This record gives sequence, structure tokens and C-alpha cells, in this order.
Amino acid sequence: MVDFRPIAYLIGRMLIVLAILMLAPAIIDWRAGNENGADFFQCAIITGGIGGLLALSTQNAVRLGLDIRQAYLLTATIWVGIPLFGCLPFYIGAPYLSFTDAYFEAVSGITTTGSTVIVGLDNLPEGMNLWRGMLNWMGGLGIAFIAMIFLPIMRVGGMQFFRTEGFDTFGKALPSATDIAKALLFVYALLTLVCAVVYLAIGMRTLDAVVHAMATIATGGFSPSDQSFTKYQGAGEYAGALFMLLGSLPYIRYVQLVSGRALPILHDPQVRALFAYITIATLMVAAWRVATSDMGMEPAFRETLFNLTSVLTGTGFFSGSFVTWGSFGIAVAFILGLIGGCSGSSSGALTVFRVQLAARAIAGQIANISHPDRVIPMRYDGRPVEAETINAIMLFVTGYILSIGVLSVAMTLAGVDTVSALFGVWTSIGNIGYGYGPMMGSTGTFRDFPDAAKWIMTGTMLLGRLGLLAFLVLFLPRFWIR
Repeated sequence: MVDFRPIAYLIGRMLIVLAILMLAPAIIDWRAGNENGADFFQCAIITGGIGGLLALSTQNAVRLGLDIRQAYLLTATIWVGIPLFGCLPFYIGAPYLSFTDAYFEAVSGITTTGSTVIVGLDNLPEGMNLWRGMLNWMGGLGIAFIAMIFLPIMRVGGMQFFRTEGFDTFGKALPSATDIAKALLFVYALLTLVCAVVYLAIGMRTLDAVVHAMATIATGGFSPSDQSFTKYQGAGEYAGALFMLLGSLPYIRYVQLVSGRALPILHDPQVRALFAYITIATLMVAAWRVATSDMGMEPAFRETLFNLTSVLTGTGFFSGSFVTWGSFGIAVAFILGLIGGCSGSSSGALTVFRVQLAARAIAGQIANISHPDRVIPMRYDGRPVEAETINAIMLFVTGYILSIGVLSVAMTLAGVDTVSALFGVWTSIGNIGYGYGPMMGSTGTFRDFPDAAKWIMTGTMLLGRLGLLAFLVLFLPRFWIR
């Protein structure tokens, strides 16, 4: 049997942290004379009270460590359970969503998907828009890192979390997972601060700059405006594209950069491929838009760069009207959304690393068919790739594509048209945030989707954030048997 006490203890500690964080938007709304401040205080009391009871009742688990099953279960519990409390402000206070919509919004924020069911973001209390940005920011690096702060108490090294979250330490550049977590949090906060300062410099209000910076570095996409970055066309689009790309690079490379090692980030095959993908896609789609419309080259390039970067990195910001791009532009965006950003970042989807290895595996098989007598070993970044790794990646890619098909059918059975269903699953499993289709037309949000479809999308967001196989393994009976 799995001992749930260590898991409950860590969840309790994290709920206490979450309750403390709720005080920030509460104070902002209270100072503005908005009654929503009292609602945030109520949510903080509920969250902190339950978290305190959990931690107190399981504090004897401090002496225990975590095995691999508990680590996987803790990771899943964080992503599924924390939004139950993160959604309380949406349910108790403005915008007074139903539980289905509130949980959808919270999961979308925590998983850095960026899909929303809220219309009228410009009119929301400022504290609520800050809370949406905070959800993105907390989820960007992974709430699991908050748990890692407490892992020394639990006497466990913590490397399990890098496996369950899909992080690659690239040779364990730092001596322990706790050191890695602290260094990543520092880099993450520094990137957010620099991004906020740049946004202030281009004319954003302070709250807008802070929320947009949190969502940008987290590749989360929650904006405090229904117009997203359409309000900041020009310099805002270039700045946004730059910081979205920075947020989708492997965080461990930043840690190495700060420690004085610049070569790893420059030589990383993922980083080079990411910039190649966005450059080629932007030039193709921009040229297509210029050729098929009366749009000038610079506006077409700028808007295309921003939106395709948002799709590739899984951020979810938009500028202009994505639906008017035509079939070619949307098809390119769909492919980019399947690829995603780098492994080891907050981006979702397949990730550049898996796409690169899958492509090389396919090319290797073709080469073996053409030259059956030759043995061509596969290498990545100068290192040999084991067959076990290739098999696992091909299984993941196959499962990812099959999941999109199966879940799209499930969405149509829930009452969603085929196009909206396909893009709804695509945006959810890739944690992208963009929507497309007839059901998005009236509001540009997922508000009009049936509740059953929203629950499918909610589960799909969690499936994508947890890395598919790390989530599905929890449903295997042998996982629970010693």
C-alpha cells in the first residue's frame, strides 16, 4: 500500500503558501475599495485552514521519504488538487463563475494553457486579473518546485520530480535537486522582472505589465484584456515574441549561463532548432499573407512572428485576428502547436527534443531499409541515444497523436462541431491557449462550449501538462502493487 501521509503533508504546506499568495490580490482589491477583496480573504482562510489541518495531521510523515510511486502521485495531486483551491476566487468572487467554469479557468492557468471562459477581462477587479497572472506564473515552472523547497525536510533527493515533470538536468550541472530548484526560481523571477520592466517601457500600465510578464515567462497567455496584445501592436509584439521565446528555452541552460557557462545554451540542438522553426514558419506565412492580401510586409511579418511564436511556445497571447489568416497560415500554426517549445521549459506539446529524436528515428529506419547491411548508431548532441529512449519517445509521440484523435471524437459526442473539437483538444493537450472554430466565433473564448466538453478539455490540459505517460501510469494496477 502507498503511504499517503507524506503526500498529504506536502500538499498541506503548499496550500498554506497558496493561501498567503491570495492575500496579494486581496489587498489590491481592498485598497481599491472593491468588495472582491473580502472574497479573496475568505478564499485564503478556507485554503489556509484546510492546508494547516492537512499539515498538522500528517506532520509525523516528516521522518519519511518519498519513493518513486509517491513522487508520481504527488505530482499528479499537485496539478489536479491545487486548482480546486485556486478556482475558489473565480467561484466565490467576481466573475462568479460556475464550478465547472471556475475549475476550467484555474486548471488553464496552472497548466499555463491560457484558454479562458471569461468575457470582459478589462472590467474584472484588478486583484482578479493579478490572480490569473499569478496562477500562470506559479504553474510555469511547476508548483512541484514549491514542494522541492520542503523536500530537505522529507529527506529525499528530489530527482524524481525532474522525471515526472519531464525536466532534463543535462548532466546534473548542480549537486542536488534542491539547489537546481532554487537556482531555477531565481532565474525565473529575474526573467519575469526584466520582462515587466520592458513592458512598462513600451507603455503598459503597471498591473498590465506585471500580469503580462508573469504570463509571458510562464508561457501561460492569461491577459488582463480581451484584446490581449492587440492593444500593444508594434514594439509590444516584438518584445512579447522575444520574451515568449526566452520563456520556452530550457531553464537549466539559464542556470548554466548565470554560473558562467554560456556555451551550453548556444550549442543546445533544441535551442537552435526552435529558432529555426519559428524563422522558417514566420517567413513562409508572412509571405503568404502579403501575397494574398493588401497587408504590408512589416506588419505582416510582425503580427505573424508574434502569433506563431505564441502558438509554438504554447503561450496563447494573440494580436490581430488569427481566424482571417487563411488555411495555409492556420495549418502551419497547427503544426507548430504540435511541436511546442523546448523540453525543460514551461512549454507543452511534444517538445522540440522529442520531435528531433522521432524524426531521426524515422530517418534511421528509412536508411536501414535502403542499406540493411549498415549499422547507423543514433546520436544526439554528440552522445549516443539508447534504443530504450527511442522506443519511449516513439510511444509518447504515437500516444499523443492518438489522444488528439480519440479526445476530438469525445468532444464531438459532447455537442461540439468537428473543427472546434479538434482545435479544442489541440490547444488543451499542447497547453497552447488558442481556439479556432464556429463555437469560438461569438466571444473568442470557450464560454459557449458545453460543460461536458469543458471537463474533457480540463482533463486534457492536465494530461498534456503531466506529460501523458506520467499521468496514465497512475491508472495501471501494477503501479499500486509493490
